[in-house]
Amino acid sequence: MAREVILDTETTGLSVSDGDRITEIGCVEVIDKKLTGRTYHTYVNPEREVSDRAAEISGLTFEFLKAYKTFREIFQEFLEFIRNDKLVIHNAPFDTGFLNHELSLVGSDSIASSRVIDTLSMAREKYPGSPATLDALCRKFNIDRSMRTKHGALIDARLLAEVYIEMSVEIVQKSIFDGVNGDGNDGKESVTKKVTIPERIFSPTAGEITAHEKFLTTFEDPIWSKFSGS
Repeated sequence: MAREVILDTETTGLSVSDGDRITEIGCVEVIDKKLTGRTYHTYVNPEREVSDRAAEISGLTFEFLKAYKTFREIFQEFLEFIRNDKLVIHNAPFDTGFLNHELSLVGSDSIASSRVIDTLSMAREKYPGSPATLDALCRKFNIDRSMRTKHGALIDARLLAEVYIEMSVEIVQKSIFDGVNGDGNDGKESVTKKVTIPERIFSPTAGEITAHEKFLTTFEDPIWSKFSGS
């Protein structure tokens, strides 16, 4: 069972070095590339004002956030949810930079880069030259993002989870059809794992059958007539 946590944060601004802090954390649990329905979400009192630009993007103000707990008061429950599992984050250096700064302030271990999957890098590698924003990827996979009127950590984590699952399915499909070519395997015999894909049956409608039969009559001396006895 492979557990992964899709994660997103909102912040007071763009720079830890300028004293910016986390204002919201959203996490979505995925097991074996399937949504489980389990989530973790909290607003965080950043103990400072929110920049005008950040407030415009997220809709969060310090007046609203100061009623919530600080990161020091919620970090244990956050760590309990993410455990030691892989974290899937869009533009991961930004979020992990803020998370690790917050964790350092409470004396907790930082999040290692080895446990983080950056979907921004993943998308740029898979679709070079194409837009790789979360909105662009949602459009690519026809994922409904109508609820995203503002940037919200849990909303964005849910959308990213769907994007990540779609990209992961593409990777699996590519490996299935590419097979194993045996190059660079030190002479060892390559083995292609057999994968069973469920059959999909689409029955034609009566109208489609009629249209198909009409289309066949447009051919002069069709080759199939030589084998049908006609």
